Parts: sequence; C-alpha cells; structure tokens
Amino acid sequence: MTDLFGRSSQGGRPTFVWAQISAHFICRVMFMRNHSPRAAVRYREHVMTMEQGRIVKEPDTTSVDLPRAPAFIVTIYGDVVEPRGGMLWMGTLIECCGAHGLSETLVRTAVSRLVAAGRLEGLRIGRRSYYRLSDAARSEFRAASRLLFLPPPASEDWLFCLSETSSDQELGAGWVRLSPTVAIAPNREGVAPVDGVVMRAGQVEGQGDLRSFAREKWALEDVAHSYQAFLDRHQCLLDGPSFVASLSPEEALARRLRLVHDYRQAALIDPRLPPAACPTDWPAERARRLFVTAYLGLSGRADAFVGETFLNDQGALEAVNAETEQRLSRLESEAASWARAGSSHQTLQ
Repeated sequence: MTDLFGRSSQGGRPTFVWAQISAHFICRVMFMRNHSPRAAVRYREHVMTMEQGRIVKEPDTTSVDLPRAPAFIVTIYGDVVEPRGGMLWMGTLIECCGAHGLSETLVRTAVSRLVAAGRLEGLRIGRRSYYRLSDAARSEFRAASRLLFLPPPASEDWLFCLSETSSDQELGAGWVRLSPTVAIAPNREGVAPVDGVVMRAGQVEGQGDLRSFAREKWALEDVAHSYQAFLDRHQCLLDGPSFVASLSPEEALARRLRLVHDYRQAALIDPRLPPAACPTDWPAERARRLFVTAYLGLSGRADAFVGETFLNDQGALEAVNAETEQRLSRLESEAASWARAGSSHQTLQ
C-alpha cells in the first residue's frame, strides 16, 4: 500500500510499547537524515496508529522516492510561480518542498547551488528572502513548458545534416551522429539548428528495420522506462472523479507538482520520432493523455491552495490569472481534440 507520495508500508512490530518508544526515536532519526519535519510527524502518526493493539505497520523508509531538490524547485517555479509574477518567499518554498519529504536543509542547500549556477536570483527584504528564476532559466523553462501545455510536435520524416569537416562535438536536441560528418534528426518543431547542409528525407517502405535503428541511436528503452514509471505512479488519478474530489487543496497541489515533475522528466528526453520509428506499444501517448486529464482535474483545488498560502514580496500569489487560464484552455482544447478524433473514427467505421 502506498501513500500520497509513493511511500510503501511494509513490515511490522508486535507490541504497542515498542511502537511508543521507537516512534519518537525514529522521527528524530528521519529528521537528522534530511527528511522534513512534516515527513517525520506523519511517520510518527503512522507508527502510533494501532489496529486493535495487534501489529504496528511501519513505512519502509528505504523505498521513499524523493524528488531531487534542485530539479523539483525548478518544477515549482515553472508550474506555480512563473505564471504569477515569478517571485516566491523562501518560507513558502520550504513548506511546499516539505510536503514531498524534502527538508529545510536540503531546500536551502539546493537554492544556494541554483543561485551559484545562475539559475535563481535572490532578493532580501528585512529578514525574509525571496527568489525568482534567472532570465536564462526562465527561457529554458518556457521552451520546456511547450511540451507540457501544448500538443507534442509531430514528425513524419527525417532531416540529414552533412558537414564539410569531421566533428565529435555534441549536437543539439533531436540530433544523433551517424558518422563524424553525417547526423540525423526527426523533422519536427524544436529540433536544434546545426551547421552544415541540411536535407529532408523519408524512409523507403520495406527497406531496413527502422525501429531497431531508432532504438539503438536514441536510447528509446530509457525513454519508455521513464514514461512507464510516470504512468505507474500517477495512474490512480484516472480512477474516477471521486478520487480527485477526495483530495484536499494541499494534496491536489502536491499531486499536480509531482505530476508535472515526472512528466517533464520523461518528455524532455523523448526525441519524438516519426511513429514508424517508435516501438510497438510506445507509452508516450498514454502518458500524455494521463498528464492532460489529471492536470485539468487537479487544478481547481491546487490553484485555490496557491492563492491561500503562497507568498511573494508583494503578498499573496494569485490563485488564477490570464496565464494560468491560458494553460488550462490549451489543455482543454487538446482533450477536446481527442474526443473529436474518436467520434470521427467511429463514424468512419
């Protein structure tokens, strides 16, 4: 059995006395090991929950799947903060990360590193610190947000780049080398520009095993594994409207942030090849539909919680504004297009 953040409950201890003594000790150990105070309190409450005094169920803390603090902080800014002015109080950031098991120590360390790397910029007013994404990080997330809030770019054929001189330098997004002077990429929006003669080509039907070629050149097994992990973690969000309706606003935001974080990690490594090059039962479309449906279902409660609790240097963040509404509108349009496509397919049959 797993809780809101993927933690599993296994094992047990036979006595209530042992649970009382150990709960306080384990909570302290969890805190010292960089789990958040909130996570420690929840753990203690779980340990002290008895079933008629019989067996105490304990979470297996070794299976806790915590997000990496720096990447998750960028997710929070991209999903919640950037559309609402870009600035966030450090206290709000710590509290938000704490809901995912990240301690204040981890958050402060991650923020310091992000500042040093030029990803965050700080502002101090009195005793309070506020942070926003740097211009460079903001530009990168805007590019990444296209994969979140617009339909994935389609590709039907290929681009070839012929260089006059040999090179082993790393190419931009989408490209892989066939030789020191030849590279190939899917012909779609978002492929990085390259130097050289670029030509467009298509596969001659029946010639060669395109799927095996693509699987080797773009490491598609890793991409499929990332999408499948996303599906396994978040499939419960499609278990019916009653599940989402049972979540508190805080839980809805926590779910949505992890949804965005996990989907973004998978989508960013997906080369988005032509369909003929993808393995059979490719999970990208299923993951996309889950992301869109769950994001729309969670956002009402999640955005309400943002408006109630998130603070910047001017006060409370807006629950909704024109930019957040535009994001939802785009996802609603995408979902509606699936329904229209399904209707058209049934009509043709």
